[in-house]
Amino acid sequence: MQLLIILGLIAAAMVLIGSQLLPAFLQRASILHTQKVAEAEKQLDKMFIEVNRQKLVLWYTVTPLVIGMLAFFFLRNLGLSLLAGLVSFIIPSIIIKNLKNQRRLRFQNQLPDGIMVLSSSLKGGLSLMQALEVVVEEVPAPFSQEFGLVLRENKIGVPLEESLKHLHDRMHLEELDLIINSILVSKETGGDLTKVLAHLSITLRDNRKLKESIKTLTLQGKLQGIIMSALPFIFVAWVLSFNRNHFDIMFNSELGRTLLITAVCLQAVGIFLIYKFSKIDV
Repeated sequence: MQLLIILGLIAAAMVLIGSQLLPAFLQRASILHTQKVAEAEKQLDKMFIEVNRQKLVLWYTVTPLVIGMLAFFFLRNLGLSLLAGLVSFIIPSIIIKNLKNQRRLRFQNQLPDGIMVLSSSLKGGLSLMQALEVVVEEVPAPFSQEFGLVLRENKIGVPLEESLKHLHDRMHLEELDLIINSILVSKETGGDLTKVLAHLSITLRDNRKLKESIKTLTLQGKLQGIIMSALPFIFVAWVLSFNRNHFDIMFNSELGRTLLITAVCLQAVGIFLIYKFSKIDV
């Protein structure tokens, strides 16, 4: 009888605590959800991607539910399903980050051509702002979108220096910093911006060729790293296909577990070293 009373008191206490904590948890989850949607909307707006806010809200709401239900359908484990649903909450953010990186890469690849068009326009006698308008018309997106935003900011009264700073904050590219600094220095000192931009265009093209050559030369090392990383798992799967109990002695003995942990650590160190040795910054 006393045990039942104790269990009843414990259950009542849990219900009371839950009733107090659940509203706070739901409120915090709602605030986090709203912040994520607002951040995603801001990032997409910077990439000139128009997405309805209701669709973003639906995406951030539906994705965790779908992933959680699929995880429960395949795993039949409520805890793992809830964990999968929580983890999948960051999937839209990963997709947006990937889109942002791809857009920045396209912009970087367009820099030599865009700067050459700008240099040719200046050489033809146009002013800097007129040359930027030609760039916006001639060069495809995202280059034209970013410099078009610079022009629009300038037309509403934002100084060119501040507009170019906003461009730098959006793209974060070392090559773009060289171009912006060249424009600003030429604007202050009155140097020959046409020649500077022409030389910059050639330098950027040579730099891109050098990076592509390095990428090709280091490809073999990266492939070796991928193959060496996958070989242990392929070997284990191949052995287990013949004898599922082959590695039982490794899990059931202290020495075997120690060797497994050591092997995993050495494998991780090897993967890291191969990655570092095959990466060359230019």
